[in-house]
Amino acid sequence: MITLKQLCYALAIEKTLHFKNAAQACNVSQSALSTAISELEKQLGCTIFERNNKQVLVTTHGQLILDQAKKVRLELDGLLQISQTNKQPFASSMIIGVIPTIGPYLLPKVLPEVRKLHPSFKLKIVEEQSHVLVDMVRRGELDAAILALPYPIEGLMSFDFWQEDFYLVCHKDQCPQQVREIASDELEIEKLMLLKDGHCLKEHALAACQLINEKQDSDFDSASLHTLIQMVAGKLGTTLVPQMALDQLIHNESEIRAIHLNEPGPHRTIALVIRPNYVRTNELTILKDIFSQQLTNKCGLD
Repeated sequence: MITLKQLCYALAIEKTLHFKNAAQACNVSQSALSTAISELEKQLGCTIFERNNKQVLVTTHGQLILDQAKKVRLELDGLLQISQTNKQPFASSMIIGVIPTIGPYLLPKVLPEVRKLHPSFKLKIVEEQSHVLVDMVRRGELDAAILALPYPIEGLMSFDFWQEDFYLVCHKDQCPQQVREIASDELEIEKLMLLKDGHCLKEHALAACQLINEKQDSDFDSASLHTLIQMVAGKLGTTLVPQMALDQLIHNESEIRAIHLNEPGPHRTIALVIRPNYVRTNELTILKDIFSQQLTNKCGLD
């Protein structure tokens, strides 16, 4: 009989394309994993993986089997989650993904309250870029992901919990004086420094400035908002920062000013993204409400 363990081993190999790494991920010996896969292939009457000393490849028939195995695992996860619905909220653990331009600014604001209200809740956080998290949600590797919208999430559902605008951050010596609002056509685009390609924050910032199709020719390419702020402090340019991150990024920077980007908003929406058949939506609704309230309390602006 085909077992769930065999299917999980096969999916681990598909992910790593390496028997040793897959065995380590599954906490079993490589020989035990290899034996289980050989038995699975014998039971199914086909080869799932082509392997030699240098590489592992998924066969055409093997990919069909692995795609079905993913559906089986998702259905089983749903069955296990249904068994938790009659228990207290957060009686079992969750894995939630978050993107790097949200995690460092959201989590310190909301996790203390989550821990206060639900002290026994076991929450694991995975930080990755949006496209990776979306795929992980679809495969059932995450309970949910915290993303900035708009972003393509076809086939998934979203629960919005925060909307915000961008702020131009500049050195006080290079900022317009006595100005609290600035329009995109007043920005010095040649001085604007944004995150490198691949971060949705960059796309949202450009869209807010109606520069979505513009190519930035900055001499500085960063993957970190903290680094961009240090470049601003060094008078090397300006940047755009979401409201959520302002307090942490410029709190100790007396030489830096933040000016609201006066363009139609909100410039981005923060949401929990889940599979349509996810059964713990009641618990995610509780988290959503906590997140929303804490963000309003701690970074809502007058």
